[in-house]
Amino acid sequence: MKAFGTILYFTITFFYSAKVDAQTYVVKKIAPGINILPWNKANTLTDFIYPWQNETAPATSFKALWDGNWLYCLFTVTDDSVLVYQKTNDKHEVGASDRAEIFLKADDKMSPYYCLELDAAGRVLDYSADYYRIMHYDWQWLKDQLRVQASRTKDGYTVEAAISIASLKALALLKDNKIQAGLFRAECKSMLNGKSDLRWISWINPKSKQPDFHIPSAFGTLILEQ
Repeated sequence: MKAFGTILYFTITFFYSAKVDAQTYVVKKIAPGINILPWNKANTLTDFIYPWQNETAPATSFKALWDGNWLYCLFTVTDDSVLVYQKTNDKHEVGASDRAEIFLKADDKMSPYYCLELDAAGRVLDYSADYYRIMHYDWQWLKDQLRVQASRTKDGYTVEAAISIASLKALALLKDNKIQAGLFRAECKSMLNGKSDLRWISWINPKSKQPDFHIPSAFGTLILEQ
């Protein structure tokens, strides 16, 4: 019985660890002041899925680094038809475009939480929200504390974002070197007069019946390496 109990203990421990690891990403630390980011040193996250589609999602990868002052994020997206809605260049147009998304919360109450939707043209739809889905689109990320750029590739596009550590602390999003983050992608299948047919891609499966990233179960944890 002792041997069986030991095996059972390790089985449960392994299962629990695997489950935790599946929702955790370790952000490697680099020296400050580097002009060209060493993305080859970053961990690569490729566990992006269609939670609500019965098919394999197009490839998405995420990498992150930090240097004590900034959190750097890189999405590399495979997309055979990159669609960007541009008419007045209002930030709400991002919501009809192909994009990567980072949601950040301090806790499961999600009042407030913060959303950054970053399209393939490098535009930002930034807003705060309160649970459940009370959006504040007039809110903006702290001035000069967010930098975003995007590039087209032969297979799709990339989006890079730099978020200041100072802003994460000011918004109470960084605690014990951990950040609760949702990493998502909106895949635009077609577009007509600003109305888009979107498919939703996520790092974490929220386990909701309907597509929804605005719930606590859609978030994982970024751990900033010391």
